[in-house]
Amino acid sequence: RPNIILIMLDDMGFSDIGCYGGEIDTPYIDELANGGVKFSHFYNNSRCCPTRASLLTGLQPHRTGIGWMTNPTGTIRGEDKPPAYRGYLNRKCVTLAEVLKPAGYATILAGKWHLGWGAEDRWPLQRGFEKFYGCIHGAHSFNPSGFKYVSLGNEKVTEFKSTTDRRYYTTDAFTDYAVQFIDEELSEKKRPFFLYLAYTAPHWPILAHDEEMEKYQGKYDIGWDKIREQRYQRQIELGLIDPKWKLSPRDEAVPAWDSLDEEKKALMSLRMTAYAGMIDRVDQNIGKLIGFLKEKKVYDNTLILFLSDNGACAEGGLFGSGDVIADRETSKLMVAYGQVWANASSTPFRMYKHYTHEGGAATPFFMHWPKGIRKQESWYDESAQLIDVMPTLLEVAEAKYPKTFHGNPIPNLDGLSLTPTFRGESLKRSGAMFSEHENNAFVIQDKWKLVGRGVAGDNGVIPDKWELYDLDEDRTELNNLVQTNSEKAEELARAWRIWADENQVYPKVSGGE
Repeated sequence: RPNIILIMLDDMGFSDIGCYGGEIDTPYIDELANGGVKFSHFYNNSRCCPTRASLLTGLQPHRTGIGWMTNPTGTIRGEDKPPAYRGYLNRKCVTLAEVLKPAGYATILAGKWHLGWGAEDRWPLQRGFEKFYGCIHGAHSFNPSGFKYVSLGNEKVTEFKSTTDRRYYTTDAFTDYAVQFIDEELSEKKRPFFLYLAYTAPHWPILAHDEEMEKYQGKYDIGWDKIREQRYQRQIELGLIDPKWKLSPRDEAVPAWDSLDEEKKALMSLRMTAYAGMIDRVDQNIGKLIGFLKEKKVYDNTLILFLSDNGACAEGGLFGSGDVIADRETSKLMVAYGQVWANASSTPFRMYKHYTHEGGAATPFFMHWPKGIRKQESWYDESAQLIDVMPTLLEVAEAKYPKTFHGNPIPNLDGLSLTPTFRGESLKRSGAMFSEHENNAFVIQDKWKLVGRGVAGDNGVIPDKWELYDLDEDRTELNNLVQTNSEKAEELARAWRIWADENQVYPKVSGGE
């Protein structure tokens, strides 16, 4: 049975890494993607918490209690709210760690949890993980502080010692603790291991080491318009994007780069420099992890999966916020690169994190396993989603999914095992895929995508907010066919309503809380 490493990045856009069209230097990530099976149509849940809930449980997030976001005890949501929106991972689901541990796996988490904060019984060690170093909440770079603290096991870390020859940085620390935990396991019990490596990069605060800032200095002086065009052309050359899918127009809120004065251009170039540096440093750390696995002679029998929790993040205002240089010495959180650069990270799509259009829900995704996956030159172009990960890992780990756990009945898994893709075979998916987050929703079936912004209202569906796209012809969602194909739209809308009822989307928390 293979070791399993599940790598998640936070707020990374569809086109940021090299193998998906980006100019950021990501050789180790690219090597993994190109040495296994890489997906062109993989979908997350458009936001950090719901994505993590589905990834770790194989269930739609509403069933786990995280239909929206997590919360600390006594704030916003809680026991007086509908079950789908209580803000922490409930006990009517089972995590990958809780299933893989009884199957003989060591279970390790390094990085971001974000599935329950206010009480210790909601933390990783209480949900099947044996070792944990990271953040219960999230959003870190150089200076974790306040409620964004770091924990080792269940204990809050109060002194931050660097794990490298540079200053303390969470991306480095998460990797080095992951390596330490694996090394301890290999030296002691020699079980196969499951590592969930959940980086907080490149989520705000967008802050990078000097070395990466210097590496990318001046690279983004050409601006977001040219970056979008260059990424789009590379995506076509890579075969990721069909040339008939037109590059979405620049977001109407985003000004043309050439309309900015020189001072503004310099500031905005610096923001993207820091963002690129964060992703570059993640890649270096993945390279360090790969080197360790090879040294220990376990690389060939390690299944590595990689994805982002949502699309590019447009939070922090149109032009971003904070100071990417000065705030490396502070604990300011909202240091962001803004909607202007998120629009470039989403290339060729439109929309962002929070939304279920392609720019918010499509993610890079690949699986690499030298002993178990045949290297595939072409893109795997059938659609897949988060709830397919659990069945895949249970199959390769020979682990049994329980019918009851914590004294509660556990819902059946609705996803498909992705193991046929290891051989380039069809998934033979017969049903549709669904999503809902913050009143935004989609249905994907075959080539059709029904999607809406604000369509899943607090008091029910708002039908005139549905849009219909033919993903074979128009994956960038520019030609809305809802009027000319009303029967198909109505068919998919009915399917979404049935799914929403089955997965407790309603009743909702008023106002999206």
